[in-house]
Amino acid sequence: MFMFICFNMAHANGVREAVENQARTEVDRDLDSKRKPAEVLEFFGIQPGMNVLDVFGGGGYYAEILSYLVGEAGSVTLYNNSPWNAFVNKNVMVRLKDNRLPNVKRVVLEPVGLESLEEKFDAAIFVLGMHDIYYVDEENGWPAIDKEGFLANIHRLLKDGAVFGVVDHNAVTGTDPSVVGKSVHRIDPAVVIRDLKAAGFKFEGESNVLRNPNDTLDISVFDQSVSRKTDRSILKFRK
Repeated sequence: MFMFICFNMAHANGVREAVENQARTEVDRDLDSKRKPAEVLEFFGIQPGMNVLDVFGGGGYYAEILSYLVGEAGSVTLYNNSPWNAFVNKNVMVRLKDNRLPNVKRVVLEPVGLESLEEKFDAAIFVLGMHDIYYVDEENGWPAIDKEGFLANIHRLLKDGAVFGVVDHNAVTGTDPSVVGKSVHRIDPAVVIRDLKAAGFKFEGESNVLRNPNDTLDISVFDQSVSRKTDRSILKFRK
């Protein structure tokens, strides 16, 4: 028991040291109180030395923290599809300029292109993007995604026993993910659990550190009344 407690304390200290790294930008650090990255990564159990896949990692907020956490013995693959990359390209280029994060590799592929990846990962995270694989918005450059194939590829890329951590904005229970994904950029967590179980993952539990009971769950996450303070689920799965 004593060794287990010491291990958990060392893990928590490693995560918090990564979050508190002075090389992080002020812009990123200002987001920490809303995103609670230390608590999220502690819950997922990300460790030094791991190779981690950051799915639809956007501008790299989490990728940078993971870079410091996994260290030289580990690696981070910052993965975006083309529409996401078009939106965040400048931010990613600045973040990775001059080999600033040498253990972070940038990958831009369409979801079907994940079939070409052969690397096996110790963990993957999917933060605020799961809802995006359910809807189509061709007018705004978001194509249809084969969600079953996409999730199957993530499952294939993970080592046996690897963790898959998902964070997303909660939608009203029972709502259609293809509708609310587009209209309010949310998803019913029951849908996430159902579909990841169908993809072969085991659901291990959830954390409540990003829950907000005052969120009505039916407002766009970009509305100023809920921006950066939506009710969010943190779900942990295992291959």
